Amino acid sequence: MTTELPASLLSVSIVDEIEQLKGTYPGYRRAHARGVCFDATFVPSGVAADLTTAAHLRGEPVRATVRFSHTDTNPHLLDAGTAVRGLAVKFHLPGGGNTDIVGVNIDRFIALLKSAEPDPATGAPDLGKVQAHVGAHPSAGPGLFTASQLPTPVSYGTTTYWAIHAFFWRAADGSRRRVRYRWVPEAGDHVLAAGEGGDWSAEHLTEELGERLARGPVEFTLKVQLGEPGDPTNDSTLVWPEERTEITAGRLAITAEVTDQKHWNSQVFDPTLLTEGIELSDDPILAARSAIYAVSYDRRSHDR
Repeated sequence: MTTELPASLLSVSIVDEIEQLKGTYPGYRRAHARGVCFDATFVPSGVAADLTTAAHLRGEPVRATVRFSHTDTNPHLLDAGTAVRGLAVKFHLPGGGNTDIVGVNIDRFIALLKSAEPDPATGAPDLGKVQAHVGAHPSAGPGLFTASQLPTPVSYGTTTYWAIHAFFWRAADGSRRRVRYRWVPEAGDHVLAAGEGGDWSAEHLTEELGERLARGPVEFTLKVQLGEPGDPTNDSTLVWPEERTEITAGRLAITAEVTDQKHWNSQVFDPTLLTEGIELSDDPILAARSAIYAVSYDRRSHDR
C-alpha cells in the first residue's frame, strides 16, 4: 500500500473521513469510543530473547494495563450487534516507560472509509462506490468480506485479536526480523449463535468480563508470526501465509478492573509507542496512527 500524503495530512484526512462516515459524539474517541480498562500482568516465555532486545519480551513479568473496546464511534451501540472489537495492551516497562500493542478481532486493515460514506439520499453507503473501491483495490476485498461476516464474541475474553501491522524486531547481534502479533484467548474462541444475544444489555461484554474475572484471571497468549523475505510489511490489508513459523512470546493475565477508570480510559494506546528492540515497518497507515490518535485526542478534548 502506498500513499502520496505525508503522515500528518493522512492522519487528518482519516479522522475527517471517520467523522463524515460515522458522526461524532462529544468527549469520545473518534473510534473505539466505548471501552473499559483492566490491570494485567504479562509473563514473557523467553522464546523471543534471541530475536529482540525488548525488555518486556525477555526478562521478568511486567505490569500492563488493558483496554477492551467496541470500535465504533457511537458509544451507545448494543454489544450484541456486529462490530469489530479491540484489545489494547500498554506494557509498563522495567525502569519506566511504556510500549503498546493495539489489536482488533479481524486479521487485516479495512481501507474503505471514503467509499463507505452514506449517500445523502438514502443514508446508506452506495454499493456501487464500495464495489468500485474493491475493484480498484483488490486487497481490500478479503478484509471487507471478513468484516461483513464477523460474528459477535460471547466474551471479550473469547476472541482472537490481531495487531494487523508488521513490525521489525532487532536482536542483540543487530539482526532484524519482520513480525506480526496476535493475542489468542486461553478460553478459546466462542461466538454467538444465530438468534442469541437478544437479551443482552448495551454493555453486556463489559459486565460479562467482570463476572468472568470474579472466577479468576482472563488470559491470552501472545503469538508472534515470523515473516520471511518477501512477506509484505507495507500493506496491512494483506496477511502472511499461515505456514510461517510462529512462536509463543508470553502470556497476559488480566486480573481486575482498574481503580481509576476515568484516567486510564482517557489514555492513548498507540502501536507506534515502541521500545528498544522493536521498530516500525514501512506501513504508511502504521506511520500515520500516532498522528491519528493525536488528532482524535485533540478534537475530543475540545468537544463542547
